[in-house]
Amino acid sequence: MRLTRRMILGALLAGAADVALAKVPDGTIRPRRRGDGAVRAAATPVAQIVEAARLDGAVSFVVADAVTGEVLEAFQPNLPQPPASTAKALTTLYGIDKLGLSHRFVTQVVGTGPIINGRLEGDLILVGGGDPGLDTRALGAMAKQLKRDGLREVAGHFRLHNKALPEIYEIDPEQPDHVAYNPGVGALNLNYNRVHFEWKRAGTGYEVGMGAPAVGYAPEIAFSTMEVVDRSAPIYTLVTTDTRDAWTVAKTALGSGGSRWLPVRKPALYTGEVFQTVVQSLGIMMQGAILPAQSAEGTVLARHESAPLSEILKDMLEYSTNATAEIVGLSASSKAFGASVPGLRQSAALMNDWLNDGAGPRGAVLTDHSGLGDDSRISAADMARAMVLSGYDGELRQLMKPFRVVDDNSIKVDAKTGTLNFVSALTGYVARPGRTPLAFAIFCSDVERREALAMEQRERPEGGRAWLGRARTLQRRLLRRWATIALG
Repeated sequence: MRLTRRMILGALLAGAADVALAKVPDGTIRPRRRGDGAVRAAATPVAQIVEAARLDGAVSFVVADAVTGEVLEAFQPNLPQPPASTAKALTTLYGIDKLGLSHRFVTQVVGTGPIINGRLEGDLILVGGGDPGLDTRALGAMAKQLKRDGLREVAGHFRLHNKALPEIYEIDPEQPDHVAYNPGVGALNLNYNRVHFEWKRAGTGYEVGMGAPAVGYAPEIAFSTMEVVDRSAPIYTLVTTDTRDAWTVAKTALGSGGSRWLPVRKPALYTGEVFQTVVQSLGIMMQGAILPAQSAEGTVLARHESAPLSEILKDMLEYSTNATAEIVGLSASSKAFGASVPGLRQSAALMNDWLNDGAGPRGAVLTDHSGLGDDSRISAADMARAMVLSGYDGELRQLMKPFRVVDDNSIKVDAKTGTLNFVSALTGYVARPGRTPLAFAIFCSDVERREALAMEQRERPEGGRAWLGRARTLQRRLLRRWATIALG
């Protein structure tokens, strides 16, 4: 079933499902009639299950009939909670509606003059179309196309056109500088906007490299630099200029050798440098500084099309890629707005309006499209409502990852997880043989404890793993309860 604008904008938080999900009371599942008699759904009160989880902070959830929207069980359903990466489920709906599942992002190489005897008499422009999955191999394929078509030299400048989307320095400024899940994003993106940092011991010091590796390619990067510094803390520092991401790393943290991905803050320059390096490695002369392009007009010399949006969204939901979510959301907002939106908060506001149209003061208040930001909030009732209105047979569930909670293979759960420090969320669907399917949302958070973390504690906070384990145990217990009792 195709999710349409009418279904979402006209029905989300309104209509038949709204009747079932509006003003959801706390409570336990009512007895449901099955066969010749009534079967009581659950002997254990839900409040007792929550208390047994020993989970500091707040817990809220809603489970509903996925067809009618009738609420079957709820606990603090109207409490606004951080959605973490379950926000990507809403971004998926937004992207489907505004872009369509068959949408492909296009990256092009454009020449502004004729090619005479292998020499381009003009500029060469790399034009970004917002492809979130562009990688070094794709750049290599376009470079090889130029080579096959006889290009040997660029007389003009090499330029970048990245005006299709705003270039965002980072998704969430409250994250540590070095975490790869918080990169910049824009119209030109590469390798999920991560640079590969590798080091090995050499005498009393270290040899380090910054690159963009892929199968058949190992370009080194000058845009992103690394200096090993004799200190114990902080482990990483970053200073960004118009032309550089300048990193330092504490020598005491490196050991004998290793590697990790670091975020890129200027994705267009990063993409441009890798493309220029690959082109030059094929013997095509293209010298000089990388410059901006004011226009993308010219002759298309090479192009790369992304996978269809359906595949991009499926990967995003499985791997919870923040960069992909933000790029899809920005692209959807730009399509709806008719022009590039100024930034993430403005784009998220457009998505909020789309989600909450007709909802009055209720509904989602998201500050980005990935759920990484601290200030995003949504209630379990509103998230469950979105799952119901998307439809059990709709496109969202089919893109979600299977989530195993019981040994019975006939019980199927398709869901999106969400995890931040002291935040754990889960939303999706439960299929049970011979019974109505369910839609649900479960949110657990200790916002006060999260907000108390210093920046250096945020990558691995003390007590975070244990808290997350208890939250996930509670989620699985609730799912097993809903999957196996006589409900619906």
